[in-house]
Amino acid sequence: MRHIGRRTLIGAMAALGLAGLQATEAGAQTRGVSDDEIVLGTHMDLSGPAAAGMPPIVAGLEVAVKELNAAGGIHGRQLRLVVEDNGYQPGNAVRAVQKMATRDNVFAIVSPFGTGTSAAGYAVAAKMGVPHLFPWTGVPEIFHKTGDDRSFTYVADYGWVTQAGVEWLIAEKGAQRIGILYQDDAFGQTVIAGVEAAAKATGTEVVETASYKSGALDFSAQVTKLRNADADLVVLATLPRETIGSYTTIRRGDWDVDVVTSIPGRSQVVPLLAKGTLDGLYGIGQWNLPGDDETPEAQAWIAQFAEDYPGLPSEGGIVSYMMMMWVAQALEAAGPDLTAESFAAAMEGSTYEDKVFRNQTLTLTDGHIAPEVASVWQVDDVTWRKLSDDITE
Repeated sequence: MRHIGRRTLIGAMAALGLAGLQATEAGAQTRGVSDDEIVLGTHMDLSGPAAAGMPPIVAGLEVAVKELNAAGGIHGRQLRLVVEDNGYQPGNAVRAVQKMATRDNVFAIVSPFGTGTSAAGYAVAAKMGVPHLFPWTGVPEIFHKTGDDRSFTYVADYGWVTQAGVEWLIAEKGAQRIGILYQDDAFGQTVIAGVEAAAKATGTEVVETASYKSGALDFSAQVTKLRNADADLVVLATLPRETIGSYTTIRRGDWDVDVVTSIPGRSQVVPLLAKGTLDGLYGIGQWNLPGDDETPEAQAWIAQFAEDYPGLPSEGGIVSYMMMMWVAQALEAAGPDLTAESFAAAMEGSTYEDKVFRNQTLTLTDGHIAPEVASVWQVDDVTWRKLSDDITE
């Protein structure tokens, strides 16, 4: 994770001062809430290494907002979504949150993308009293260290999910020597912790690790390092683009080793972008991917999504749609006199029942989902095929 520079911190402090002045002038009025509107904001990697996976996520949020507004909104208020680009850079995320909080006057930040970017943006949001909801990162402890009761996380803990999936694969494949290729940040370190926990629980060994920096394109040195260590299972802590690049490098070298990617590499977009070149890759995921066995309601939703957003895979859209609908459920429960405090009280302890897709019902406990859910999948041509049952804590 990159450190926020001194100039950025000074800018954040100035923004905090401005927000305080605005709050004093506005009196008791809640930021981002007027008689006819609730403003929400998000920041995504629209121009960086994960940009290919962002359009479906943004689309899912937009679908939910459109559906909610068509049904009358929340207590007569229409929802408006502001989207900013973080470029997968923490400094950009800080500036995006400052801008949304002070100029757009958003009520909450919803579904921001990335571990380092979400953490940097959250630091600003927490100081400004802006609820921070469902970031796309499985390092939840970053968002629950300060006692902030306006932070809620949706993605399962990368460490636990990785541990559960790797233990399942070890039992199935009989691996004994594990290698790890990881992004050099909090995301990568959390995956490493999960692999090490799985190795300890199964009596296996982590024989080598190899890191890369965000945005890397060449993985030949890292793959050579893991191959020289004679690993018989390689675990990837990689984003979608890096999942494709590293797995392709492994197979190009004619190394017939089992490879598994953890969240977020197990994404519907990965085999689609790779166009059938990732056969055999395992993936550990949290939510189910859309398949042929969907309910009629899910089939209708996916068909409408495909019509409104042609060419986009629906996975990211489904998850961000569910995130926004859970937020809307709490906004409704908070009542017409909406405040950050009443909203947080409505979120904590709330349950979201997935009535459309095949995901488990989840509850927010101390700001994080329960239960944690994991499953193991494998690439077959341009799709993922589910191998394991759902694994829960």
